[in-house]
Amino acid sequence: MYIIAGLGNPTKEYEKTRHNAGFDAIDVLAEKHGIQITERKHKAFCGTGFIGGERVLLAKPQTFMNASGESLREAADFYKIRPEQVIVIYDDISLRVGQLRIRTKGSAGGHNGIKSIIAHLGSQDFPRIKIGVGAKPDRMDLADYVLSRFSQTDRQMMEDAFQDAADAVEFMLADGADAAMNRYNRKKSNTP
Repeated sequence: MYIIAGLGNPTKEYEKTRHNAGFDAIDVLAEKHGIQITERKHKAFCGTGFIGGERVLLAKPQTFMNASGESLREAADFYKIRPEQVIVIYDDISLRVGQLRIRTKGSAGGHNGIKSIIAHLGSQDFPRIKIGVGAKPDRMDLADYVLSRFSQTDRQMMEDAFQDAADAVEFMLADGADAAMNRYNRKKSNTP
C-alpha cells in the first residue's frame, strides 16, 4: 500500500492558489481512478482505491501546510507504511510554472510542509513530486506569492502539470521512482 498525499491549505480561501498545487494534482489523480476523497480521517480528506494494481490512500491533509506531517504520520502509523511508501506532491517556487521534478529523498528545500513531514516521519527518504509554480517576484513577500492565484495562461500550464503529476504517480507505482525520474525530470515546461 502507498499513501499519496497532495499538500495544500484547507478552506475555499486557498483554492487554486500556488500553495495548493498538491491538492489540485490529487483531485486529478482521484478523478482519473474513480477514487472518492470524501472520508475525513488522519487529519485529512482521504479516499482509498487502486492505481495500477497497488492499493493507495489518497490524502489531502487538513492541518494547514506547515503541519502536514501530523496527518501523514498518523496515516503511516495506522497503515504501517514506511516513509518510502509515502509519495508527496507539492508546489515548488524554484521550478518554472508547470515543470515537474521527481525526487526519491532530500531536504525540505525551504518548504514548510516538507519540513513538517520530515520531522514527523523522522526521515527524508520519501518520494516526492514537485510541481513548479514559478519564482517569486523580487518585491513580493513569499507568503503572499504562494497564496496568490495564477494568470489564465499559467493556470492552463498548471492544469497540464496536474495531469503529468497524476501520470507520474502511475509510472512510479508501476516502474519505480527512478524510472519516473528519468521520464519526467527531462520534460520541459512550455515557458521560456
